[in-house]
Amino acid sequence: MNRYNYKAKGKEAKLIVGEVEAATEQAAAKLIRKKGFVVISIKPARFSIKKLLSGGKNKVKLGDVANFTRQLATMINAGLAVTDSLAILRTQTKGAMQKMVAQVLADVEDGESLSKAVAKHPNIFSPTYVALIKSGEIGGVLDEVLVRLADNLEKQQEFQGKVKGALIYPAIIVVGMVLVGLIMMIFVIPRLTSLYTEFDAELPTPTKILIGVSDLLVKFWPLLFLLVAGGLYGLSVYRKTPTGRNKIDALILKIPVFGELQKQIVLTELSRTLSMMVGAGVSILEGLNISARVVGNSVISLALKDASKQVEKGFPVSYSFAKHPDAFPFILSQMIAVGEETGKMDEVLSKISHVFEMESDQKVKTLTAAVEPLVMVVLGIGVGFLVIAIILPIYNLTSQF
Repeated sequence: MNRYNYKAKGKEAKLIVGEVEAATEQAAAKLIRKKGFVVISIKPARFSIKKLLSGGKNKVKLGDVANFTRQLATMINAGLAVTDSLAILRTQTKGAMQKMVAQVLADVEDGESLSKAVAKHPNIFSPTYVALIKSGEIGGVLDEVLVRLADNLEKQQEFQGKVKGALIYPAIIVVGMVLVGLIMMIFVIPRLTSLYTEFDAELPTPTKILIGVSDLLVKFWPLLFLLVAGGLYGLSVYRKTPTGRNKIDALILKIPVFGELQKQIVLTELSRTLSMMVGAGVSILEGLNISARVVGNSVISLALKDASKQVEKGFPVSYSFAKHPDAFPFILSQMIAVGEETGKMDEVLSKISHVFEMESDQKVKTLTAAVEPLVMVVLGIGVGFLVIAIILPIYNLTSQF
């Protein structure tokens, strides 16, 4: 979507200046006219630092999409038309969300289906969301699908909140340790060790190491900063390549505790999404293909793509999943086999999603509990090394007199 600055005349020939987001200038003009304005001029919006800084504030969050879906489901379930529901939501929302709702409303009023209208906003609505809306329109159960979507988005938001909340404490501790270490090395240690050079004392090995690290950080910190920044940039560029993403994602899954947690989080979202799509009438093959595009780990994404190919050839879903034990645990393929035999695939996937969610919560607690003693051990070693490196020269100096 592109942004356009416009000038228009409103009521009583009042000049109005504003900005609108649309695919083309014609679409932008149409949106402006729908507001009851007479278009004078439309130009592509220019880049500005102010817009860049305010971009984060105007970003549509998962919670905004969940609220939008819940309200839309409630109004359609109450008997309102899609256009009337969207018109009401346009007046109740603000910022980027209001612009998005206005564009969706304009597209629907032009004769497009709701699924096609929301598909024009891939940064807000995932392929899963679009596929479910489309299945609801085809089956005539759009209200039911929207309720399922709202429930799923709210559960997803709650689950992500739990994980982020639990990981904030370890992250703060690690960042704090790094900052304190840098401050000690750059500002405190040079002043303490300058005393030893004045006395021309013979320094022990720990003190020499400490002074060497401190001098390195003080004299070459711009170079070190550039090296770290360049390394992170190079890693991000490498991760954007298929090979790089596969290797990094595979490495992440092998990290003790954290890798298992990451895998459980991805599997929770995957099984919940598949359950919702199958329950809404989306075929399991299409569900696998969609999930492969939106899943957050390339190892699991490649496994899903291969599984969809196996299903397309006529193999059972459980067999296709069992071929990838590195991506899918044994319990998942077993439960899917139960779902295939009973014909209740959506219920089985929903239950296994709950199991994965409970295991994720447990692993988050384990990670949080493991960080505390680990931090204490690292701090103890660091403080002990600093004490030895600083006290030993003083002891040597006093013993000379």
